[in-house]
Amino acid sequence: MIPFSVLDLSPITAGSSAAQSFRNSLDLAQHAEAWGYNRFWLAEHHNMTGVASAATSVVIGYVAAGTQTIRVGSGGIMLPNHSPLVVAEQFGTLESMYPGRVDLGLGRAPGADGATAYALRRDQTGPDTFPQDVVELQRYFQPAEPGQQVRAVPGAGLNVPIWILGSSLFGAQLAALLGLPYAFASHFSPNELMRAIQLYRSRFKPSEQLEKPYVMVAANVVAADTDREAQRLYTSLQQQFINIRFGMPGPMPPPLDNPDKAWSSAEQAIIDHTLRYSAVGSRDTVKDWLKRFIDQTQPDEVILTGSIFDHQARLRSFEIAMEARNELAEEQQLAGVQD
Repeated sequence: MIPFSVLDLSPITAGSSAAQSFRNSLDLAQHAEAWGYNRFWLAEHHNMTGVASAATSVVIGYVAAGTQTIRVGSGGIMLPNHSPLVVAEQFGTLESMYPGRVDLGLGRAPGADGATAYALRRDQTGPDTFPQDVVELQRYFQPAEPGQQVRAVPGAGLNVPIWILGSSLFGAQLAALLGLPYAFASHFSPNELMRAIQLYRSRFKPSEQLEKPYVMVAANVVAADTDREAQRLYTSLQQQFINIRFGMPGPMPPPLDNPDKAWSSAEQAIIDHTLRYSAVGSRDTVKDWLKRFIDQTQPDEVILTGSIFDHQARLRSFEIAMEARNELAEEQQLAGVQD
């Protein structure tokens, strides 16, 4: 059975604080490690009052320090916001502190609005330099050569695993060309999922890092002991999505007991389309959904993200998701024995 991983935005809930969000993220990572999740990734977003992980490499270090075996990394670092050298130094530092556990997922989008993107990196080279920046970053992780003027210290020779993240065909093509693992953001951008996977696998060129294609797909998960409770918890993510979509970002709102009139039919249609890769329900419901999702996409790994207002409910959701995964593994093994 393929591995499952966790993508965390370190959400700030209404009435809480970034400090509490970081404690919650660490607690989730520790539980995820105990439950058998493969990776714990954090994402870079800026100027968003509902997301605490803007200084992504710092939060990764905090999570890595509080865990033992789970891989930690970025899902992702938005490379247009940074110089490749600085990213190499940051992740070279993390790899030196937590050897063999660090992943560097790279995204092409700025992870912010235009004004914030300008404040982050004022030279405005933008996403058009993304392929060149990735190649430059790769060089910094290779062993330093005699006479090399600029080195990443630490970083040189550490070969930190680089991933390309994407929600379009561009990232799939680049990951294939460079022979890097590819993660698709289907949890919020579902349209090109199947085409991107096919394109990546068909055009993949082996590299020193990776001999054959490796695809990770993302999904939202909101699991609870009953379908009804899961649907109630899911309304926090639905509200947050609509608020962001219409330019009103803020802390994650509490769930709604009666969401029938919370948004218009047009807004509901947007939610249903954009968040269609979401497993919402009890363990059996989530297990059935995950089986269909895996059968459809045939991934090498699944990464789950879960925006849930109550931290204990979020822990329970990821626990249920792993229980569902383990049941699928048992069924798969049994089917193999019978064959």
